[in-house]
Amino acid sequence: MDLIIKNGTIVTPLESYVADLAVKGGKIVAIGTGFSEEGASVVDAKGKLILPGAIDAHTHLAMPFGGTVSADSYLAGTRAAACGGVTTVFDYPMQRKGNGIIETIETRKEMCDPEACVDYAFHCIITDLNEGTILDEFEDAVEYGVPSFKCFLVYKKEGMMVDDATLVKILLKAKETGAMTNIHAENPDLIDLNIENFLKEGKTSAWYHYLSRPEFVEAEADKRAVHLAKSIGAPLYLVHMADKEGLETAIEAKREGHDIYVETCPQYLEFTCDVYKREDGRNFVCSPPMKGQESQDALWKAIKSGDIDTVATDHCPFQSYEKDWGKDDFTKIPNGCAGVENLYPYMLSAANEGKITFNRAVELCSFNPAKIFGCTEKGSLTVGKDADIVIYDPNKDFTISVENMHSDYDHTIWEGKTLHGYPVQTYVRGNLVYDNGEFVGKAGFGQFVKRVGRK
Repeated sequence: MDLIIKNGTIVTPLESYVADLAVKGGKIVAIGTGFSEEGASVVDAKGKLILPGAIDAHTHLAMPFGGTVSADSYLAGTRAAACGGVTTVFDYPMQRKGNGIIETIETRKEMCDPEACVDYAFHCIITDLNEGTILDEFEDAVEYGVPSFKCFLVYKKEGMMVDDATLVKILLKAKETGAMTNIHAENPDLIDLNIENFLKEGKTSAWYHYLSRPEFVEAEADKRAVHLAKSIGAPLYLVHMADKEGLETAIEAKREGHDIYVETCPQYLEFTCDVYKREDGRNFVCSPPMKGQESQDALWKAIKSGDIDTVATDHCPFQSYEKDWGKDDFTKIPNGCAGVENLYPYMLSAANEGKITFNRAVELCSFNPAKIFGCTEKGSLTVGKDADIVIYDPNKDFTISVENMHSDYDHTIWEGKTLHGYPVQTYVRGNLVYDNGEFVGKAGFGQFVKRVGRK
């Protein structure tokens, strides 16, 4: 054996039990007791939980947006991921007019390969069908190991939006090829109308970012996307769900037997739109914005009931001086917040406080994203799977500060948040990458995760 973790409580989506876990060649090779420790590194996890590494299925690393680039490179973002117990990140390379899917993926892969500290996968954003040639690439992309695509129903002026006809073409082709379509659902025309009116009235603070895209603006697009996917029988994954009405529509479709999946993010579970009234409200600007208390309550209810499938982060931080560009005009604030290092600790703290079970936290952050997105070697502590392992101390309190995070940003919306329980070690394919507050991995260790389609 290369590694034995003993005396800890192993947590799966269905059960928790005390056992030892043995690793060889980067894989979990046995779970039980009485393993020979000869030649192995031995870790005593008594009193601690042994968890599968988290999968953050939604990050934007080194992403050009709003006149700048998100603050975390692939190195910084995946380093932070490791230190938060995230062992696989999904990034979103963006296909543009004139460029192909494989070309787009490989360009980003060349950036990621030398920097990634944990394993990584891609969803490809589709912005233009290039007179239909992009649809012809779907099958090749699935074979390549990228069986998921994203569409923006917003950002029309930025050239990122797809119209409804294009969306239906993508949904149908994804269905045919065994791919999943991810949707950012907001209504751009309503947002632009609201922005125009607010600017005319001199209403320019961060509060009007929220009021320009309130609950019904997201809900309309959620409902439209769900309606189209239901009508043609195509699978659909709704990213960063933040509003009650759209959530309820998705839940209804799921219960009717449609292939609909819902993701939300920790920021929507922790903060409400009231943050935009704060003096530093611009730091919380992301899209969709945090919503009202009623929506947050609905999200937590769906987390507990199993109607939300995954929790991811939409990690896309910017520096404070860049956020300050919009101090007097909310439309100039780069949209995005930090989160990849906070995902697992936040959800595990919720479990430690009794809001959900640890089993549910593992399901939301590891098992379900692996299952939905075809990560066959990830997502559970099972013999034969990659040894992506987190050791978690439920008795260790931790207060988040930009000073103890491992990203390249200079502020965090999570500043001062105290979590009850915290990861103390992270292993990627059996290799220690995080140890009691310190990153101990290396750039370039992370590997591309070739995923399987849904057929």
